[in-house]
Amino acid sequence: MEDQNKNLILATVLSFIVILLWYTLFPPPTATDKPSDTASVAQEAGTATTAGGAPATAGPDSTSPFAAPEAAAVTDSVAAAVSAAPRITIDTPRLTGTISLYGGRFDDLRLRDYKRTIAPDSPDVRLLTPLGGAGAEEAFPYYAIYGWQPAGGLAPEAVPGARTLWTLEAGTTLAPGQPVTIAWDNGAGLIFHRKIEVDDSYMFTVTQTVENRTGAAVRLAPYGLVVRHGVPKAQRTYVRHEGIVRESDGILGTIQYSKIPKLDAVQGEGQADIVPVAHDGWIGFTDAYWMTTLIPTPGSAFTSVVKYVPNGEIYQAEARQPVQEVAAGASLSSASMLFAGAKEWDTIKFYENEPDWIDRLFGKTVDAGRPQIRNFIEAIDWGWFFFLTKPMFRVLHWLHGAIGNMGWAIIALTFLIKALVFPLARHSYISMARMKELQPEMEKLKENAGEDRQKLQQGMMELYKKNKVNPASGCLPIFLQIPIFFSLYKVIYVTIELYHARWIGWIRDLSAPDPSSILNLFGLLPWAAPEHGSIFFILSLGVLPILLGISMWFQQKLNPAPTDPTQQMIFAWMPWIFMFMLGSFASGLVLYWITNNTITFIQQYSIMTMHGKRPDLFGNIRSGFKRRSGAKEKAK
Repeated sequence: MEDQNKNLILATVLSFIVILLWYTLFPPPTATDKPSDTASVAQEAGTATTAGGAPATAGPDSTSPFAAPEAAAVTDSVAAAVSAAPRITIDTPRLTGTISLYGGRFDDLRLRDYKRTIAPDSPDVRLLTPLGGAGAEEAFPYYAIYGWQPAGGLAPEAVPGARTLWTLEAGTTLAPGQPVTIAWDNGAGLIFHRKIEVDDSYMFTVTQTVENRTGAAVRLAPYGLVVRHGVPKAQRTYVRHEGIVRESDGILGTIQYSKIPKLDAVQGEGQADIVPVAHDGWIGFTDAYWMTTLIPTPGSAFTSVVKYVPNGEIYQAEARQPVQEVAAGASLSSASMLFAGAKEWDTIKFYENEPDWIDRLFGKTVDAGRPQIRNFIEAIDWGWFFFLTKPMFRVLHWLHGAIGNMGWAIIALTFLIKALVFPLARHSYISMARMKELQPEMEKLKENAGEDRQKLQQGMMELYKKNKVNPASGCLPIFLQIPIFFSLYKVIYVTIELYHARWIGWIRDLSAPDPSSILNLFGLLPWAAPEHGSIFFILSLGVLPILLGISMWFQQKLNPAPTDPTQQMIFAWMPWIFMFMLGSFASGLVLYWITNNTITFIQQYSIMTMHGKRPDLFGNIRSGFKRRSGAKEKAK
């Protein structure tokens, strides 16, 4: 039966490898929201229409505010106007940048708390970039624009849009508690104001106001856009979603960057995906650790739109609010929010204003004055195992706060996980010890059964039943380990809390592979290790991957090698295959795996020793070397 256990373990490990490779090569499709009826959307959001009632075409030369603001034909002229326009300085504890008065664009934003690399002189991460810059970051402009959409016969030039030059009306620098206001007069009786506020984190509040002095009622609708010109060629992985993320009345929708250019054509819109939202929602772009999201006032209706403009490779996320009528002499205000920053658990949970289970456990309550953005925490990609990923992250986050070091927090989390599954592990190791006790009787059964496999199986089942031994129990902890591994894998790759998080010594970024390399003797030789992503990196084993291979090898030696030569070979190579496979994984994940292997080794050795069946560790190691020596002699 020991061979059967080894077969099951082998099958589990090989299945794990197959699953890992399969999801790497063929990532699961991302859910894409189904486009709704264009006519109803036009009525809901006040989409500009032609005299015949059809939605106006939103091509590069269209007057619709939802046309690509900077299609390829006008990019140079608009870029020049953006560069020449005055700017408003943004200065908060966590953000720095400027807002251009040309279109009132949020197009220059850096995150003070995050650096591009771990180098001491590394610049801040730049989230939003303007048109017309000369640097590598500016090669992919990324910005947010607010404006008004005309309706009811109002001319497009009567409302402000992406190319409107605003004037500064109040304030000088945008900071917490220091709002700024910009204004624009269309010269025909409509005066527009835009008040911009920011908190001490990543949330802007934009209040758009229109005064109607025309002597007649006018109809118009506010909107917000987030625009990307191309997508930077970053290293992406199937583990985390990057692209559109949006909430629509309790339904979370995602569209990968690679799927946006494949959107179906919608009449009057081009390639688009349109979803009406009744009362709660938001939409924006999410990357590995950063997000730019439009958030209409919670409880208000709007239309959520994703659009792609091939002429210029422009990606757009839009929040279009319904058309409203402004009577003569009256004014209308519309407030919305713009989140532009890092996807930090605490920050996003603060804006969601919903206590999680740990808050409830300790009796914490939320502040009444917080925003209430529905399901905002789902902007972090928790994956299919979210029921494991979320609590695992929360415990890790809590441990990090208590310990102050993410590496030690991962080790502590591993101890907690092993403690939770210890009853099963204990039962498994006791069962393995009792299986060894039954080994002499099993050998007798084999002699008596001879070539009769059915008789042997029946005899073994009776023996197990009589001695109350479950031969499959030894594999249950292995099966449990697979979802736990994938959940922690997800946590480490999608949560910013591990971004540039240090552990000890040379491990200064637990979200990146071990930077040390055996190819330069871990820094003793005067040349650099291969860069991550290079073809030679897989051979550039660091200290942690080597420790992982050794820990797996020692754990394997707790049991004698299988008698089957093929299985012997597979088991002999397995630790070193895993060492190379996981060598390019995040250091935090490899650290977890080493800790898990070490704890498992101690548990199995201790429990089996307590039950009188101490594993012959050194004997198994010696026999392994003897087999190799014998094989070499035979080969000669």
